[in-house]
Order: sequence, then structure tokens, then C-alpha cells
Amino acid sequence: MEAIKEKIKKLTGSKAMIQALEQEMIRDHTVFMMGEDIGKYGGIFGSTTGLFDKFGKDRIMDTPISETGFIGAAVGAAAEGFRPIVELMFVDFHGVVMDQIYNHIAKIHYMSGGAVKLPIVLLTAVGGGYSDAAQHSQTLYASFGHLPGLKIVAPTFPKDIKGMLIAAIRDDNPVVFMFHKTLQGLGWMDQIDASLGEVPEEAFTTPLNKANVVRKGKDFTIVAVQMMVIKALEAAKKLAEQGIDVEVIDLRSIKPIDKETILKSVAKTNHLLIVDEDYMSYGITAEISAIVASEGFEYLNAPIIRLAIPDVPIPYSRVMEKYVIPDEKDIMNAIIKVIKK
Repeated sequence: MEAIKEKIKKLTGSKAMIQALEQEMIRDHTVFMMGEDIGKYGGIFGSTTGLFDKFGKDRIMDTPISETGFIGAAVGAAAEGFRPIVELMFVDFHGVVMDQIYNHIAKIHYMSGGAVKLPIVLLTAVGGGYSDAAQHSQTLYASFGHLPGLKIVAPTFPKDIKGMLIAAIRDDNPVVFMFHKTLQGLGWMDQIDASLGEVPEEAFTTPLNKANVVRKGKDFTIVAVQMMVIKALEAAKKLAEQGIDVEVIDLRSIKPIDKETILKSVAKTNHLLIVDEDYMSYGITAEISAIVASEGFEYLNAPIIRLAIPDVPIPYSRVMEKYVIPDEKDIMNAIIKVIKK
């Protein structure tokens, strides 16, 4: 018999997210959602469009502007056997709900001796580039990654958004799922080609602990997250014209970090650049640098390069915001400086 071909469609990041949510809510009736403007409005970043009409107000719950209240409610629901998905509209708002996230979601399983599971997915939007200023433009990957008890993922491409979201919903551990606004493919934002990609229609899972080599190369390794993956691929294409062959790793999982994939790449290229849209100090660039310096120092032919946002609030001014967020030119210049030494 002829093999049945997998059905694949091109979806934006937001459509991939909606498809994952719909399929899991049909499959498992313990899955439900809570958040601000996720009902009829469909989420300000298009994460729940159409789901309210399909599942109703009991499973797609619009909440008051009270992150402390509805994320706290998710803790109780998860402890009683449900699988809540809660949307924290902007990651910047995590400060108002630190106690629920850091002292309850992340710790109850441990403090109960494993007796209480909290299978919660915390969806939250990250990223700058839209003049949303200092309180609505951060990524804060490392702020969550620092604390034990949470899995943190930040997928780039639509296929990974779907696969990792389904995996997160099915996981018995709490997962912080960080989606980048630019990669949602929304019409009212500046759409980019990378926000559209081929996604299998059937439900599938993508591991929550593995990085992905999205471009193979032999001269230099770049490890990047979300929009910095896109910038790294743009830089790699231009560097290839100069005879510099760059390998690009999409980190995907903030915690745990897939150090095996990174070390294997650095062993091949002998060079490493880490680029991140989070702040420089105490962030992912520092953590990955420490991993490679302690476990793969002998592979390096040059110092590790780090590119990230300097330790300043993200400016409202579009010109200044563009200046502080790394781009493909920054990546190219950093690599050329090392290669031509």
C-alpha cells in the first residue's frame, strides 16, 4: 500500500499556537485556559482566536486584570487534577505575580515530596521592536531560568511553537512558554517571513529539552534565541558570501539548556558567539559561556563572544530601541573581528 502522506499546511506562529491549543482541548477535557482578553477578543497577540466560540466561557475564561488572582487559581486547579493554561499577557508583568510563580508553581511539587503535581502552562509574550517601552518590551528568559522547578521554552518557528506547546500541555511539570510577538505573524505588526512555516496538521510533540541546529557550518557557532535566531541566520547568509561558514543553533529550551548540542558544535567550529534579546548581565549568554568554558574550553581557538541588550531599560524611542537590540550587523561585525585577527 502507498504510504499515507502527512498533511502539512503553512501557518503563522499564532495559528500554530491556536491549532495546538484546539487539538489538546479536544483530546483532554481537563485542559482549559484563563487570561485577559483571551475570550471573544482572541488574545492581543492572536493566541486564542476562535477558541471561545468552540469551547465556551467555561474553558476559555476571560479574567479580570488580576494576574495574582487567576494564576493563583491555576495552582489550585492543577493540584486538583486539571491542566490549566494561563496567559500572562506580557512577560514584564511577572513582577506582580512572583509569589504564585516562584513560591507556588515552581516549588509545591518539591515541597510536597512529589505528592502534588502542577501541570500548568504559563503562556507569555516577549520581545521588543515596537516602541512598547521599558515595561512591555523585555524577554526576561533568564529571570525564569534562574529558578529550580520550572521548564522554560522559547520556540522560534511555527512548527516548534505547535510541537513544544503540545508537549508543554502534556507535561506533568510547570512550563513557562514564551512566545515572541514578532514571530506570531500578526497583520497589525511588521510581518516577517520567518513567522510563517510548514506545520503538520496532526498533533505532535517536540522535546522541551533539545536545541536545534538550523544551519550547519564549520567555521563559527552561533547560539541564539527566537528573534536572534532570525538575525543570526541573516548574518550567516551574508558571512557565507565572504567565505565564513557559520553554524546556527536555535536554543529553543531555556531550561534545561541542551549543552550537548552546543558543545558538539563548538568542538567542530572552535568558535562561539551567543546572542540574546535579554539583558547582558547574569543572562543566557553568561550561562552558556560558563558551560562551554568549564566543559569545552579545549575546543576554543578564541574567546567567547556575547551579544545582548546592555543593562538599561529598553527605550521607547524606535531609534534607541533599535540601537540596544542586537541585529545581523552586530553579529557579522563580531564574527569578522575574530576571524580576521
